[in-house]
Amino acid sequence: MARMWLIRAAVLGAVALLLAASSPAGQSRADALHRSFDEILEVNVRDGFVYYNALKQTRGALDRYVTSLDVAPAAFAAWSRDERLAFWLNAYNAFVLQTVVDRYPIRGRAKEYPPDSIRQIYGAFDKRTFRAAGRAVTLDEIEKKILPEFKDPRAYFALSAAAVGSGRLRSEAYRGADLGQQLAAMTAEFLTTQEHVELDRGQNELAISAIIGWHEQEFVAALGGGDPRFETRSAVERAAIALLAPHLYRSERQFLERNEFRVRYKEFNWRLNDLTGGRR
Repeated sequence: MARMWLIRAAVLGAVALLLAASSPAGQSRADALHRSFDEILEVNVRDGFVYYNALKQTRGALDRYVTSLDVAPAAFAAWSRDERLAFWLNAYNAFVLQTVVDRYPIRGRAKEYPPDSIRQIYGAFDKRTFRAAGRAVTLDEIEKKILPEFKDPRAYFALSAAAVGSGRLRSEAYRGADLGQQLAAMTAEFLTTQEHVELDRGQNELAISAIIGWHEQEFVAALGGGDPRFETRSAVERAAIALLAPHLYRSERQFLERNEFRVRYKEFNWRLNDLTGGRR
């Protein structure tokens, strides 16, 4: 009897250790799935730019993580809303990294994009499929069909399309437990970076990222009618102003309140976010 008890205790102890290894204290199994992606990003990403050459040389970890994303649909459905959204953000960013690494260094000839752009890879967004949560998806399907279901347009600032014009690729994975804080920080950073938003008093102009225009419907739905002082403006302009206002200095808010400026979309910068050869 004592021997059986010892065997049982040993088995239970081993199981406990295994569970602890797979799901750290305080971390859900959904979030634990992304631990390896955390490590990949921490090593290979700096301020949103990627050491693609180094990542290509050690791509095994990335490939294994991408494979692990094809979780059982039943398990995925049981996750919280934030865990599912974090999953799709990480999946998109990992799929983009894998797409670039597969063709790196990129040397394209399409004149409408930079030679090193991911846009030089045929079908990168609308043809190539990946397995995630029991289904085959393209990058476009994640962005245009799956993410709108979550009704949180901040998610689009978290997508890295391997382009300088995208939101910054963080050096950490998104996690359901911290998603609200992560998206808030990502949004604040995006809206206060000149690459994405630029207020020019001299030209009497507010230039905003094309990302807001691409997802006009989602931003308008999430931000409502906006400030009534701007009721003569289009719905997407009112949404952009409502989104931006909390992140402006007082003098900048006063400039907008005069309501004499024009709004334009900035041209999206498709240059590859490559740190291997230094920022250019």
